[in-house]
Amino acid sequence: MQRGKPYRAPPTVVQTFCQKHGLMSEVVDLRWGIWNTEATNHMTTELCLEELDWCWKTSIGPAFFALVGDQYGPRSVPSLIEEKEWEALKAQLSARPRDLELAARRFRTDENAVPPTYLLQTLGSGEARGPEEATLTSALRSGAQDARRLGLITEEKWHRYHRSVIEGEIERGLLSSTDGDQGATVFLRDIQDLNKHILEVCALKMVDQLAAGCLDTDAQNLLSSLQECIADMEPGVLKAHHLAWSRDLVDPPNKAHGRYPKELGEQFVARANHQVLECLQKLEAGRQELAWLYQEIRHHLGLCAEAPRTFCGRQELLTQLGQRLQQSDGHPHPPLVLFGPPGIGKTALMCKLAEQMPGLLGHKTVTVLRLLGTSQMSSDARGLRQSICFQVCLAYGLPLPPAQVLEAHTRVVQFFHTLPHTVSCRNFESLVILLDSVDEVDSVHRARRVPRLPPKCPPRVHLILSVCSGQWGVLDTMWQVLTDPGAYWEVKSLSGNQGQEMVQLLLAASRRTLSLMQRDLLWASLLECGRPGRLRLAFKEARKWASTAKEAMHQLCARLEQTHGQLLVARVLGYIVSSQQLAEVVRERYLSWPEKAKSHGVLADFFSGSWSQGTKKLITLPLVGNPLNLDCKVAPQPLWFSDTVANLWKLKELPYHLVHSGRIEELKQEVLGSMNWISCRGISGGIEGLLDDFDLCAPHVDCPEVSLVREALLCRPAVELRGMERSILYTELLARLYFFATSHPALVGQLCQQARSWFRMCPHPVLVPLRGFLQPPGGPLRATLTGCHKGITAMAWSLEEKLLVVGTQEGMVAVWDMEEQQVIHILPGHTGEAQEVRCVKVFAKGSLAIPTSKDHTLCLWNLLSGQEKFTIWDGVSKDPTEPQISSLHVDEAKKVVYSASSSKVNAWNLETEELIFRILGDASDPWVCTAVLASRATLLTVSQGGVVSLWSSATGTLQRKQHLSSIKEETVNCGVSVQKQRKMVTGSSKGSISLVSSEGDSLLEKLPEASVSHTYVSSITSFLFAILGFGRSMRIFLADSQGFHRVMVTDLEHEDTVETAIFGPENNLIVTGSRDALIQVWSLSEQGSLLDVLEGVGAPVSLLARGGPLVASASHQSSSFKVWDLTYAQKPRASTPFLDRTGFPAVSHNGSYVYFPKIEKNKVTIWDLAEGKEQDSLDTSNEVRCLEVAEQANLLFTGLVSGIVLVFPLNSRQHVMCIPPPEARKAINCMALSKDEGHLAITYDNIVLVLDISPGDPCPVINRPTYTFYTQLPDTIASVAVLADYRVIYGMTNGDLFLYECANSKVFPLEAHGSRVTCVEVSHKEQLAVSGSEEALLCLWDLQACKWKFEMSYTNSYCRGVQCACFSKDDNYVYAGLKDRSIIVWSVLDGTLLAIQFVHAVVNRIIPTSNGFIAPTRHGYLIHERFQCPSSRISQQDPLKNFKKAVWMVKSRQREELAAAAGALQDSRSGSAQGNESKSNKCSPVCLLV
Repeated sequence: MQRGKPYRAPPTVVQTFCQKHGLMSEVVDLRWGIWNTEATNHMTTELCLEELDWCWKTSIGPAFFALVGDQYGPRSVPSLIEEKEWEALKAQLSARPRDLELAARRFRTDENAVPPTYLLQTLGSGEARGPEEATLTSALRSGAQDARRLGLITEEKWHRYHRSVIEGEIERGLLSSTDGDQGATVFLRDIQDLNKHILEVCALKMVDQLAAGCLDTDAQNLLSSLQECIADMEPGVLKAHHLAWSRDLVDPPNKAHGRYPKELGEQFVARANHQVLECLQKLEAGRQELAWLYQEIRHHLGLCAEAPRTFCGRQELLTQLGQRLQQSDGHPHPPLVLFGPPGIGKTALMCKLAEQMPGLLGHKTVTVLRLLGTSQMSSDARGLRQSICFQVCLAYGLPLPPAQVLEAHTRVVQFFHTLPHTVSCRNFESLVILLDSVDEVDSVHRARRVPRLPPKCPPRVHLILSVCSGQWGVLDTMWQVLTDPGAYWEVKSLSGNQGQEMVQLLLAASRRTLSLMQRDLLWASLLECGRPGRLRLAFKEARKWASTAKEAMHQLCARLEQTHGQLLVARVLGYIVSSQQLAEVVRERYLSWPEKAKSHGVLADFFSGSWSQGTKKLITLPLVGNPLNLDCKVAPQPLWFSDTVANLWKLKELPYHLVHSGRIEELKQEVLGSMNWISCRGISGGIEGLLDDFDLCAPHVDCPEVSLVREALLCRPAVELRGMERSILYTELLARLYFFATSHPALVGQLCQQARSWFRMCPHPVLVPLRGFLQPPGGPLRATLTGCHKGITAMAWSLEEKLLVVGTQEGMVAVWDMEEQQVIHILPGHTGEAQEVRCVKVFAKGSLAIPTSKDHTLCLWNLLSGQEKFTIWDGVSKDPTEPQISSLHVDEAKKVVYSASSSKVNAWNLETEELIFRILGDASDPWVCTAVLASRATLLTVSQGGVVSLWSSATGTLQRKQHLSSIKEETVNCGVSVQKQRKMVTGSSKGSISLVSSEGDSLLEKLPEASVSHTYVSSITSFLFAILGFGRSMRIFLADSQGFHRVMVTDLEHEDTVETAIFGPENNLIVTGSRDALIQVWSLSEQGSLLDVLEGVGAPVSLLARGGPLVASASHQSSSFKVWDLTYAQKPRASTPFLDRTGFPAVSHNGSYVYFPKIEKNKVTIWDLAEGKEQDSLDTSNEVRCLEVAEQANLLFTGLVSGIVLVFPLNSRQHVMCIPPPEARKAINCMALSKDEGHLAITYDNIVLVLDISPGDPCPVINRPTYTFYTQLPDTIASVAVLADYRVIYGMTNGDLFLYECANSKVFPLEAHGSRVTCVEVSHKEQLAVSGSEEALLCLWDLQACKWKFEMSYTNSYCRGVQCACFSKDDNYVYAGLKDRSIIVWSVLDGTLLAIQFVHAVVNRIIPTSNGFIAPTRHGYLIHERFQCPSSRISQQDPLKNFKKAVWMVKSRQREELAAAAGALQDSRSGSAQGNESKSNKCSPVCLLV
């Protein structure tokens, strides 16, 4: 059949099918790609058979397809005849001198073969093929026939003279394969009634013919024998392809001929796909998704199998390495590094080591080998670690890395370095990991950064690496990480004798030898060469030599001339003879920037798919002058092979080649500025993969928009909480980049447009951002990093080395290189159930660190090498209730580390690891804080009961003990040392702030009704600032020579409890972290004005650590941390948020203006969102408690703590109305307007006022309350809603809910919530109401029946209740803001959860619009979104599908009543049937779980 388009299409279909299942498919046609030089040199058959062997070695699925038709195929003479066989043929041909002379002329002896052979000679360039070929074939077959008859040659050798090439390939690819029918298929073409038409001219074209044009019966008989052999040996591989006889089958333009390859192609695709699925099903149960791993392992094993066969010259080194492995197997030891120049033989040595491991360490030893850079996965550090982790876990029966680990590369690193210890603890099988050519990993090759190495391997675990010396300085970098000289083993050049031995082994393995003259010539040329790589190249050329050296050289030149032309070969070889600087010249001439750019451009075209799907390209071929417009038949390169399988190869390679081909505009359009690319890369490789792409391109792309997009991608909290999903990624980017869409249209504007287009086509219910409302890029955020599984408990900076040391709840200490934003070391050592790292101390110019954990250990680590110097058990007893270490202090001058807990202080010598002294405290009065006053050689401890003790820091002896005179009947909560003033500042339970020194103490400040929970100190030259935290407030003091003075009149007020605080860069900023997951930045120079509110990591901010201009923030409840550059805090930004800290802003003019109280709360700020600044302020003369806006009436209602409501007209400042309270000094709790804005409800603790709002000029008129009623309940009102008919719904702090009819003075109790009612809202038609509570319960109420219709409970690991809610304008949906910083959309019709969106901030109020809602957030942005819901629910997806732990449960009253009735009916039937043995069968309430 023709090898045209119909034949090429099916393999592409199969390739696409394999890609959808995560497999790579390579199609090899045994005739494509073979040059004329190979064909004329009779190498075609050999090359094809080698390719068949390679397919069987590497494929885990289909490996061989053949089509057997009605032609046996060409039967060429053997290209090689052994000497003994030649003599037998020669004897039979002696009677025919002309035939013997022809055979002797066409075959030349090759004495270099073992045994000697006769080779079929290539025709010269002037010689033409003709009748001589047929004569030679006939003569050899005749001679073979006679020799077989006489028993001189075997049947098999006789068959070689008659066998076709096709049969030889089928025999090698199928009949001699050990896998049988596992991966092979033979299509047998069967043309019906062909024998009846065999003598017709058209039929003869389909069968073998003789030269005279008649039927070749011998070939037909051999074909029948081949078919019978296949049917007998491998019947399962035969697939018949039946064709009806037609004269048009041999006519390509005819339709009948066109249908044949099409139908055959369909059968091929079906069979290949079936075999792929069969292979996947035969993999280990539940491990089909690991086909990529099996393919990777098979690839490296296949490459490794070749190297040891000709290994020589390294036996002494191999023996030494084996002894070293055996000696170190039972105890901790460093990894081994084999180094040497390229081509020295490191790979062969690694493969030989892998082969010998079972003999060295036991037959159950698990050996993992990776020849790095030879596959896509082994070229990438992430893929490499992941594949090794999976392989080791499978080998040892350990659980595979969970999805949570695979989401973050740092977790994979941690898993990778923890895995050897897990294996070691089994105390059974040894594990050996061999990584060859570490410098070929992309991160090393491109960034010159060596992957982190463990300084020590645990017992029975060995890590062996090889690296090139002198290349990119990788070995020098490795020396900085792995400092043990015994870990390095140099692979030296082979001696001359060893090199000769290697070549001899290679020749013997290929059954070749050399003549004495050739050997001398080869040895002379390799006199100074001891590199196996070069020796192997020399062998590959020498094995082609015939018996004489001169003839061999002429053969080499002839081959080169035939391929490249005589002129080029003459010039190049002449230059090689005259110069030894070939490498430099080649690099200069052929690896220059234009040449490299051209090469990268070709690969970029391939991966971009511009050569696929029939697209023609202009190509200039060698020896062809004019360019040709050709279809290159390249497989398509889509981003997605299927809905779940991404084209990882394209994602990895295309950005790299676009960058290095200089096609920057295409890079910006197709990669950095493509939402399709960003979403595919993010979903398949995570945020880290996306950031890697941007980091790769950043040095080459001078575009500020690229930096904006990169910073916008730092949205890991949303991804961690909600999972990586398209709608999340599109929302995050659009809501952050919207601010820049107009000012940066080229890249950012296009991305926003693409995101909007995607939302328009989204088939699922989705919330679509209509403006920017998430923290925009260009701000202080430098990085969001994930480094553990649980929370972060300690942080410390190493400024000199630009490192950040992070301690975690699981006892791990991670050392981060903050320039590269990569983990360089993961320090283990804290074990047992109590692992949490309590604190970390960095010293010795940032090179050493001491972390301590709940296991009472102190570990001293070298941060540069990652090596542990010592571990000290710091406990007194094994009692688990023993108090934990709370602080560390290092005296570098005396080389002493002091560890302090609530009951003891230990002093340890950092050099000898000896305990200098131990001070034990009183368990009944534990110490709260300990300070080491180095200048006075004194230890100062303060206990909870206020006892101050002074100890000698050299001996630990008690010097003096006294009680704090400044506090009475208080307990000390916290304290911090002031080294410069040799004092301590303490805070106590009743608000007393004391200054403690060795001379005594004094009261610094008394806070009314407040407990001091935090104290912080920072110094500025001779001055010193102290921060004292109490609840939600912080107070700042200045210490100078005159004492401590309060800096600001007002305290720094927060919306939630302050957890931590530090001084910012240059000490002109104060940075605080609170439980509401927010970080506030305050200005010292501007009297505590709030400069910025930053998003934390979605959990209470527990830790802040400053390192120069950078500040790191983390939480005990999150595995991520953020790094900020606060020098940006006072720079202008794209959008200035409104800094509302009260939590009850109001909005007017469809989101144009926001109203909120100022920090002092006696003024209301009017914020212009378009301008991003304060437009005006309203003086209320009292603290504001709540705000409401009447849009239609243009009124702002401000409820004050005094009970007064001030009403400000929005279009005038001259007419301010005042609504007095019903009782003096009653603070307002909340207010609400009816939907028509005709009524206002004002609530106090237990009083409700309902007032009418009437039109008036120049402003509406508000008269005295129309109705006033008391709740008569001990609990206070928490939320309220009022209807147009004077009905009032109000919720209480204890969860009670009531409907009150003012006109009839009737109250209707509604079913209570279990906790505080946080919001009550009425539908626009006033038929329904919704209420929400702190228990994350939403209830939909039928106001006519006074009963709930639906109860919706939503729980996840982060949910903390409902904050606010509202109905859509058409009353079909409920929008609710939750305290876990998300917004949900709930269907009123059936209670279905339609959508959920994480918005990073608590939403204080939701206001419906015509197609969605607007909502101000506590971060100071206004959310404006459209809710898009398709009319059909068929396409609806589960909104919680990416949540790790989330449950949505809806209870329907109607369904519950029906279920209860059905249950009662079943009970009665059961009772009548069973009498006294009645059994309850009542159905449980119907729940819809989404």
